[in-house]
Amino acid sequence: MTMKRIFDIYFEELHRCIKDLGVMVFFILVPMGYPILYSYIYSHEVVRNIPIAVCNMSNSPEGRSFAQKVDASPEVAIKRYCSNFLEAKELMAENKVKGIVYIPHEFGKMLNRGEQAHVSIYCSMASLFYYKAMLIACTEVSISMNKEIQKKMLKGDTERQAEVAVSPLRFEAVNIANSTTGFANFVIPAILVLILQQTLLLGIGMRMGSDRERGVPIKAESTSGTLAMLAGRSAAYFTIYIPVTAYILCVVPAMFSLSQLSRPLVLATFMLPFLLACIFLAVSAGHLVRERESCMLLFVFTSVPFLFLSGISWPESSVPPFWKAVSYLLPSTPGINGFVSINETGATLSDVIKDYRLLWAQAVVYGFIAFFTTKKR
Repeated sequence: MTMKRIFDIYFEELHRCIKDLGVMVFFILVPMGYPILYSYIYSHEVVRNIPIAVCNMSNSPEGRSFAQKVDASPEVAIKRYCSNFLEAKELMAENKVKGIVYIPHEFGKMLNRGEQAHVSIYCSMASLFYYKAMLIACTEVSISMNKEIQKKMLKGDTERQAEVAVSPLRFEAVNIANSTTGFANFVIPAILVLILQQTLLLGIGMRMGSDRERGVPIKAESTSGTLAMLAGRSAAYFTIYIPVTAYILCVVPAMFSLSQLSRPLVLATFMLPFLLACIFLAVSAGHLVRERESCMLLFVFTSVPFLFLSGISWPESSVPPFWKAVSYLLPSTPGINGFVSINETGATLSDVIKDYRLLWAQAVVYGFIAFFTTKKR
């Protein structure tokens, strides 16, 4: 294996990739467009002013106060006051409101008697964000009214004594990583890393499928020839994805004001084994592709399962052992978890050393698999 042979294969593979429009779509256009599309869709991170209806059957000052405070919350906005629950249900069926707050007849009487009252909420489950917004708004209002009622019951105490009695322990919630508690900062970093893996699988799969479809011979009669071919081709893909990775992981988050606490050197060091693992995985899987279009059938549908297996959108503790073991075979799992820690919390390489070592292990294992599959062909 000579360096000249590697460089010849390197430049030849670069030339073939650039000439192949389909491959450049997956290597350039998709990584350029998809991150912007996803980030733009989720750019409004927090759902505000969800339209709801209120059925205040109590018609008491306490009921009206509860409804006014709910309306004042940023999460929901009362669009209609209904005289009965059936009217509110019709509005919800017509999709004019996304939820209903039902205040029962005995609400004010029970509070004035010192008894526990309740309020019911009904929500459209077309989106979990509707439920979350309504629940947060009504919960905060009920906590606020509970404190006011407790203060009134502490007769003879000063205002300060009543405050201490109602809230003896003062606390303030501060979101360190996702300061906006928004959906974009939560899911977009994971999607960005997954886009890198999936576009490599699709692009390399299409390149290898194209060679097999056209009957392009592989001149690797010896072990050194196989190593030269694998090194040259992998280096070509790695070269293309250096600027692509920088664009996806650095430029796109800056464009949409997403959290960026990563240090460039730490991020570059972490992404090195990730790209190598993805490239060798794609080369290994590419031998399954016999036609250019086959890569679409083999790899596109895996995007959503891979996202769930990463443990970002679904708690890792709730993933069954079998699927957790499967997730360790994918570069996206340690790649997503490590990148989110580095980018969202400013973690150092030692903080994500487990994911970093797993990526190197995957790069070595898939490198061997890519070598043997290439030699077999």
